Amino acid sequence: MCGIVAAVADRNVIPVLLEGLRKLEYRGYDSAGLALINDAGLQRLRSVGRVAELTTQADSSQIAGHTGIAHTRWATHGVPSERNAHPHISEGLAVVHNGIIENHEALRARLKAAGYAFTSDTDTEVVGHLIAYELKNTPDFLAAVCKAIQQLQGAYAIAVLRAADPDRVVVAREGSPLLLGLTDEGCYAASDASALLQVTRRMVYLENGDCAELRRDGYRITTVDGTPVERPESESQLSADAVELGQYRHYMQKEIFEQPVALANTLEMLGTAHSIQPGLFGAASEEVLKDVRQVLIIACGTSYHAGLVARYWLEAIAGIPCSVEVASEYRYRDSVPDPATLLVTISQSGETADTLAALQHAKSLGMLRTLCICNVPESSLVRENCLRFITRAGPEIGVASTKAFTTQLAALYLLTLVVAKLRGRLDEKAEVAELHALRHLPVAVTKILEIEPEIREWSEQFSMKQHALFLGRGRHYPIAMEGALKLKEISYIHAEAYPAGELKHGPLALVDRDMPVIAVAPNDVLIEKLKSNLQEVRARGGELYVFADADSEMQASDGIHVLHLPEHYGALSALLHVVPLQLLAYHVALVRGTDVDKPRNLAKSVTVE
Repeated sequence: MCGIVAAVADRNVIPVLLEGLRKLEYRGYDSAGLALINDAGLQRLRSVGRVAELTTQADSSQIAGHTGIAHTRWATHGVPSERNAHPHISEGLAVVHNGIIENHEALRARLKAAGYAFTSDTDTEVVGHLIAYELKNTPDFLAAVCKAIQQLQGAYAIAVLRAADPDRVVVAREGSPLLLGLTDEGCYAASDASALLQVTRRMVYLENGDCAELRRDGYRITTVDGTPVERPESESQLSADAVELGQYRHYMQKEIFEQPVALANTLEMLGTAHSIQPGLFGAASEEVLKDVRQVLIIACGTSYHAGLVARYWLEAIAGIPCSVEVASEYRYRDSVPDPATLLVTISQSGETADTLAALQHAKSLGMLRTLCICNVPESSLVRENCLRFITRAGPEIGVASTKAFTTQLAALYLLTLVVAKLRGRLDEKAEVAELHALRHLPVAVTKILEIEPEIREWSEQFSMKQHALFLGRGRHYPIAMEGALKLKEISYIHAEAYPAGELKHGPLALVDRDMPVIAVAPNDVLIEKLKSNLQEVRARGGELYVFADADSEMQASDGIHVLHLPEHYGALSALLHVVPLQLLAYHVALVRGTDVDKPRNLAKSVTVE
């Protein structure tokens, strides 16, 4: 959600700012803007809509400068409009902001009383006025920003420039990600490393409570009370090519087809080993995991669905109780903490605000055995857990998660096997078989991608539908949930998922010829019961679309469309069955002409509550 790029350098920074914003488009936004300082003073451009519109403005005005800040906004306070777009200006300074200022109303009232006029509906504008107010008594730019942000409550990342200080940008973070990019010609800042790969791989990741002053010849970091601090410099491992579309039409399509490689990379550490080692999750993992009594998984959205699948695995294979919580709900109810619980948090970005807050809440209750599964090694979530598993999916740009989900499932299956082994529930023969199955996953997913043409044909039949029902049983019920989520995220078709056994308890009332029913039908112990559920749908005139395994005996007939997956994959079949559901959602969205990679109202990284 939202994106920041800032620069102060011995070059015209406008191209860097605009390209950085383009790289951050995947985060979701509704307006964009930039401000810079040049010989004409402080200048600002803002637009509603895509970064391309802002680029057109910049090209036509031919503005240039060595110091600038830029922003993509995802509306939280105030409708998408130019007046609400960032940057906001106050007395010769401009500010951009990610996050939410929870006490903005009280600050607004105080600043109005001090004579400041507000021209937007945003919470961000109070930040600019507050810094301007502090500059009256604290002439040092960095010190004034520090004094101002000490009065803010909530989550934020900010970047500020000032006409009176044309060679400096000040940035700060609390809760929202922000990093610095270092070059010989100047300093940069951004919400995401991908925005700065165009100029550098040298990164410094700011911690919560950090403020930093950027200059052409260097930078300094302090805490909010002005104490100097140092943060380590690292080299980003991201590839600039990894965030380009290449031969694909959309990032979502690219990321669906990258899943075999993403899985191979995630499981690469298994090598040719004949055993599974707890050290996959960190040096202290055996000590942390050996006597846990239960597992609590906390996540949001697609990551929550991964947790639901893992619950079936952990209980059936490892024999350990497992519960799964929606992160945004967990910390607002009275739960019963158990220090012997393994707390697992899952997030693609590692910056999901609700998941981070839930982790901090659980730790405050004494639940300190924490493990995160995350795709971004430098993220806040990784830094705040004692154990971690980095999925190596590579950058995921499309808002609708695909390869992050399948790599999360692979990581959770590894966790299941490690816990099972530590609990004496995985003998040597079974361990070797499980390792073989995991190593074969990339090949199995590649085979599934080959059935895309048949799925494309199905999508034509879905394009005019307004509702859809997804069914699954056992560990495939969360896969049905994920399929429904994908369809509604990018095609805007209303979709719901149910355990197939629940049909008679309400959902069957919705079934008619206009309600397509999609069934996840692996050839497992529940297949006969699922077949009975599907006959209930057909008897009410519902049209069935069934994803079945190759060795099942399900056949197509009038009103029943069957697509056979290449092979049955036992406990890991949930991971394979989600791939055709991703493809179905993608092709339905194509037919309907929606914005696949940037669906309306959604953001990639939800960094506010």
